[in-house]
Amino acid sequence: MVGESSTGPRGDADERLPRLRSGLRWAWLATWVPYHRRSSGHHTIDKRRPIQVIVLAFLGAIVIGTGLLLLPAASTAETSPLEALFTSVSAICVTGLIVVDTVTHWTTFGQVVILVLIQLGGFGVMTAATVVSLVLSRQLGLETKYVAAVSTRTVRLGDVGKVLRGVARTTVIMEVATALMLTLRWWISYDEPFGRAVWLGVFHSVSAFNNAGFALFTDSLIGFESDPLIILPISAALIIGGLGFPVLLEIMRHYRWPHRWSLQARATAGMSLGLVLTGWLFVLAAEWGNPGTLGPLSVPGKILGAFFQGVVPRTAGFNSVDIAEMNTGTWFGLDILMFIGGGSAGTAGGIKVTTVAVLGYAIWSELRGDKDVRANRWRLSPKSIREALTVAALSAGLVVLSTGLMTYHEPFTLDEILFEVISAFGTVGLSTGITADLSAIHQVLLMALMFVGRLGPITLGSSLALRTRGRDYRNPETTMIIG
Repeated sequence: MVGESSTGPRGDADERLPRLRSGLRWAWLATWVPYHRRSSGHHTIDKRRPIQVIVLAFLGAIVIGTGLLLLPAASTAETSPLEALFTSVSAICVTGLIVVDTVTHWTTFGQVVILVLIQLGGFGVMTAATVVSLVLSRQLGLETKYVAAVSTRTVRLGDVGKVLRGVARTTVIMEVATALMLTLRWWISYDEPFGRAVWLGVFHSVSAFNNAGFALFTDSLIGFESDPLIILPISAALIIGGLGFPVLLEIMRHYRWPHRWSLQARATAGMSLGLVLTGWLFVLAAEWGNPGTLGPLSVPGKILGAFFQGVVPRTAGFNSVDIAEMNTGTWFGLDILMFIGGGSAGTAGGIKVTTVAVLGYAIWSELRGDKDVRANRWRLSPKSIREALTVAALSAGLVVLSTGLMTYHEPFTLDEILFEVISAFGTVGLSTGITADLSAIHQVLLMALMFVGRLGPITLGSSLALRTRGRDYRNPETTMIIG
């Protein structure tokens, strides 16, 4: 009986049970070991958080760009490592601050490198990589979708493929259309050779749509200050690129039905329009009689010049008048515009118009005594309010600290240094002309500001965090006296 039972069903089960236990033990080890490696600090690149991958991708692009710009074929004169690094950071962070003249110092090869860096920086290193992956494989893995969602601020992972296709399509259409208009203008009206006109059109189109501000003229666009067929296409590319891809795609999809726009789209479009008009009128009034800027121009020229200088602080470093000749009060107004910047998940910098909008809604609700922060028919989440406060506070603190450090060792005025710092942090690129004359350590500081300004304080902080920790309890609530 014993021998019979050992070969029956019960005997088979007794033999399978140790194998099942062994299999479960190995399965547990297979899941525990990677988790243990992650929690104990042994990271591999595919285990990192998506934000960390984006930061590393930007750093990698900067290093590669620096190496290419150091090649003898990239410049007409000897280039120092600091000059190459600064130019690479400024291009990949779509800023436009320069320490050497883009036109005379860099060869065509060097300018092509700068153009590629601008495109990568504006489009997003990880977004570009995801689009390439999408084209090659026609499908996205979950991890790739997550990375792209962080890069494009997409809410649902299932929308990433559609969003990235829209981003690529919109980028190509806008840049080609702008390049075509600029090419024809330079070819027909300024007698530029056709090949040169095409290069000028393409370079300035990419630089404008990506809010970079690099120009192939030593005086930027001062020579075209009264030409609407140059100024207006570039202004349109700046504004559209600065809205942010999610908002731009939503507006394009529901342009006939504004009532369907999300709060994000309404706040971004409304504040962008308001800031453009405010900046336009402010520059027009402040510089109307200034002999160094708008003063010598005709009335239409003044209107066009003021409009352009009201648009570019959000955030592209082109200029059609001499920034160094502006009044000090005008600099301060431009400081505010540069600090605010443009739309989220786009090519603009600054703390973003949505951050200011959320703070405005919170202040208004507090003044009214509302329990919740309301925005039209929506109620803002506490998370959004905390993020807005954090971004604004960190950004303001960083600007103040950087300005204070630079004032101790530079011979320039506080106004000039503050303008330079905000321009770098806001990835604007406007300058009063002191960038190349700053000491090496402060040029490095500007590079750090450009990098942080491009990725955002919270993005950079999150990339450095090892993990997000939650708590299963809440502390007792209390209040503090404010004011």
